[in-house]
Amino acid sequence: MHHNFTPNRRKTLKMFAGLPLLPVGAGVSAAGLLSACGGDDTPLAPSAPPAFKSARFTSMAAPTLANAAAMATTTVGSALEVTYADGSTQTYTLAYQPFFITGDRVADGKGGKLLAGGYYDIHNQPIMDTSVAGAERHFFSDSPDGTSLLTVPNAKVDGVKGKPVFAVVQFEYTTWAQDGKTDMYGKLPSPIAVLTLDQDSTTGKLSLVKYHNVDTSRVHGLWITCGASLSPWGTHLSSEEYEPDAFSIASNTMFKAYSQNLYGNENTAKAYHYGHMPEVTVNPDGTASIKKHFCMGRISHELVQVMPDQRTALMGDDATNSAYFVFVADKEKDLSAGTLYAAKLGAGFSIDPAAGSAAPLSWIKLGHASSAEIEQLAGTLQPADIMTVAKADPNDASYTKIVANGRAEWIKINPGMEKAAAFLETHRYAAFMGASMGFSKMEGTTVNAADKVAYSALQNCEKSMVTGDAANVPGNGIAIPKVLKAGVVMALNLRGAQKDTAGAAINSEWMPVDTKALLAGEDIAADALGNTANPAKMANPDNLKFSEKLRTLFIGEDSSQHVNNFLWAYNIDTRQLSRIMSIPAGGESTGLHAVDEINGWTYIMSNFQHAGDWGGIHNVVKDQLDPLIKANYKGKFGAAVGYLTGSTKQPAL
Repeated sequence: MHHNFTPNRRKTLKMFAGLPLLPVGAGVSAAGLLSACGGDDTPLAPSAPPAFKSARFTSMAAPTLANAAAMATTTVGSALEVTYADGSTQTYTLAYQPFFITGDRVADGKGGKLLAGGYYDIHNQPIMDTSVAGAERHFFSDSPDGTSLLTVPNAKVDGVKGKPVFAVVQFEYTTWAQDGKTDMYGKLPSPIAVLTLDQDSTTGKLSLVKYHNVDTSRVHGLWITCGASLSPWGTHLSSEEYEPDAFSIASNTMFKAYSQNLYGNENTAKAYHYGHMPEVTVNPDGTASIKKHFCMGRISHELVQVMPDQRTALMGDDATNSAYFVFVADKEKDLSAGTLYAAKLGAGFSIDPAAGSAAPLSWIKLGHASSAEIEQLAGTLQPADIMTVAKADPNDASYTKIVANGRAEWIKINPGMEKAAAFLETHRYAAFMGASMGFSKMEGTTVNAADKVAYSALQNCEKSMVTGDAANVPGNGIAIPKVLKAGVVMALNLRGAQKDTAGAAINSEWMPVDTKALLAGEDIAADALGNTANPAKMANPDNLKFSEKLRTLFIGEDSSQHVNNFLWAYNIDTRQLSRIMSIPAGGESTGLHAVDEINGWTYIMSNFQHAGDWGGIHNVVKDQLDPLIKANYKGKFGAAVGYLTGSTKQPAL
């Protein structure tokens, strides 16, 4: 930093709290930063404070076995450099601060303790892991995911000394039972919790004072909650991905186990109650309520991004044969009724960022509905009531051939069941209506509101995206010549005055009109460490979040190609890509949330999942790292929920 402050300038800056940057020990504001410089509080005549000009993240090196300990934990070696209009600069050294490791006992705000990431049944009773006789214990997650940091008007929670701030955290799944042999993926109802955090008014530091487990019984429990976002009106928008196929539910042993753990009966849970978009509203006392929006399409919801109009939602669809879906709500700040659209892709689609033009998008209206009416249908209809699905060609012209879940099917919609098909069999119905169902693993979405650009992650470009693959749909606009397992981030321009394919006006100023590759990973032959994607580039993008203030797109990896997954920062103006955090080897970067301002402070939230979940790329490192990760994270059953902090040392003035 250039320390050329005059005494008057120093006091002027101390009073200036309008510019959030990053934490001094936790979160950062100009007032919080400069209070460390000393000086008195004598009021001064107004004078112009220095204007924020730009920010950039420096890039850290990827950890190597020369420092195995760094590969076995969260490692941060990056910094944020802030430049002001007068040429002065400030550098913040970044670090990672967890609120807890799942499996910790944390305060419930009532004088007791709760298990962080613990699982509960429909009666809010603990679900027990009995896989090791004599060592029964409450199941807890090793896979925290979507996180939102928010405030609530008139919040008041006992134990908070500064200002109350809340984090809503969802837990996607747990990988193994404690015997290390029983696969638990998708077999437990996903918990969701509200953390009450005490924000220090001087430093911005966040401290956990209360953990509240949200009662999800009124929404039939939650199914595989993955990415999340904060709505413009301050609620947590969750997700339920990989919706269970209702037509094969009788043979779905994972779903039967889920129903058994949730209800105590393997046949009670109904497939159509899952694959929707839950919304959590935090109360002033740190408790919360939850509802599911059944009218936003039953797809593999990864992450929902509501646009600044507070009505239009672009949705990630993490599936083979996935699509771009948009929901336009009837009313602002209310997702309980609206219109669902699926995109049809025009010519020119490419995953090469150097390619020239973007591929146009047009929008097919699938239907309009309220959440209440679709929930009623979900509880009463059987799949055969909606449509007939044949796995082999019935040689009957009344059937339509589609590709769903990587396989060809022939379907026939029952008379009068178009609405039920649109909202409960959304993937099949969108294919039936001609949507481009050729994307693979479409993950996070986010928005750059100033430029009216959305960003969407394709974790892997394979299977349904590749010409000649059995899952590819000829003529749907998505036909790349070869697999790119390392994936891409797409940019979508947003516009108003659009019409659907039937010629009806779409009541939104934020519809995607085209899509073009912004960043691409690079597949490589395995390097000496085991990476099969270039470690100097992002790979397998998953979580995406955009900071308007920093003009930065944050990218969290879910990579089976990087030995350590990374969190990246990409400045969209300078096009600089910086590695800012490394996740424990075998883990996944999750829970990303970039918060431009809370009470004058800026935060970057980040979690990780399933450290030490070894694949073939880890053969070089796993023997050395496995005992280290077990020691760090409860035998590999624990994972961290936390945030990036920043600090700087100020010389005496």
